[in-house]
Amino acid sequence: MAHFDAVIIGGGAAGLMCAIEAGKRGRKALVIESGKTVAGKIRISGGGRCNFTNIHCKPANFYSENIHFCKSALKRYTPKDFIELVEKHGIAYHEKTLGQLFCDDSAHNIIDMLLKECEAAGVTIGTNSPAQNIKKTADGFSLNDGYEEISCASLVIATGGPSIPKMGATGFGYDVARTFKLKIVDPVPALVPLTFGEEFIFDFRELSGISQDVTVRCGKTSFNEALLFTHRGLSGPAILQISSYWRSGMDIIVDLAPGRDVFEELKALKEANPKQEIQTALATILPKRLAVYIAEHSGVFGTLADLSHKKLKIVADQVNDWRLKPNGTEGFATAEVTRGGVSTAELSSKTMETNKIPGLYFIGEVVDVTGHLGGFNFQWAWASGHVAGQYI
Repeated sequence: MAHFDAVIIGGGAAGLMCAIEAGKRGRKALVIESGKTVAGKIRISGGGRCNFTNIHCKPANFYSENIHFCKSALKRYTPKDFIELVEKHGIAYHEKTLGQLFCDDSAHNIIDMLLKECEAAGVTIGTNSPAQNIKKTADGFSLNDGYEEISCASLVIATGGPSIPKMGATGFGYDVARTFKLKIVDPVPALVPLTFGEEFIFDFRELSGISQDVTVRCGKTSFNEALLFTHRGLSGPAILQISSYWRSGMDIIVDLAPGRDVFEELKALKEANPKQEIQTALATILPKRLAVYIAEHSGVFGTLADLSHKKLKIVADQVNDWRLKPNGTEGFATAEVTRGGVSTAELSSKTMETNKIPGLYFIGEVVDVTGHLGGFNFQWAWASGHVAGQYI
């Protein structure tokens, strides 16, 4: 039986960071990855350039049943800390928008960096190694990686959630948690496009491809980013962001012209050009196809001169206060992350160790901590992995 001080199941961002930190402390660490290669999600992230962190990262950028849980890890390992690691390896990067940092070249730069750090720290990595038969022992844990029996003092679950199953993502981490009778917050797709019923979907197909800067609200939460019409519904950064807060049966409210009072603009246009058709007037505010749709959807037709202020207000509200009820999401297949996971009530925010089973840790996406779009989920992976690596 091979023995390690720590075994980390999952060779993604959190798992590799955790192994690096453990190795730096002289711990004999093994990373077990069920896939053919490590860092699958890193490889495809950010359009292949990896949005590896966000310089504006703060606890308010995360969703959890316990909104305070992430504070300790994020404070102890900050975006600045990861940027220093990136710069140490001479990786060129740039800020895209809203504090999002991307590699100038490729996500492979980040993967190569992590693998070099693992090598320097003496970390062993095994791929095509599905962890099986995990058991608690008197001295720690035992398991099988498909090749041999392994024992360890500390076991870290860094397997992520079931989002993007084509990358090999599964609910394995939740199964481990259930084996040890730990609470799971129901996992659901997050940062995912929203879908709609027949009332909207045929119209949205006609609008497919249109992108518009909007403010989208759900409950008390709002985001100011781009919305994209697709043949299946709504996507784009604004919709992906709000999807983490949307629940079945809830409305979302879209302002298609944020910062503009469309009612006042339409009244002014009526004075200046009363013979103008309503959809033509709207096309000075919105893309033409969207303007036509809004006018038709409002049930208001004719020239501005023919329309009362009451009817102009109906049209304006469709622009500044468009209320929609999604019927669902595109699911885990296209979700960037998973909301929910191992309950933070089961874990120490200082160490990421479970309260009930000494030596068992959960880090990264498998935990009920979900970041906003824009590098925040990677920062949680780095931070939670770094924290656990100090203790395993």
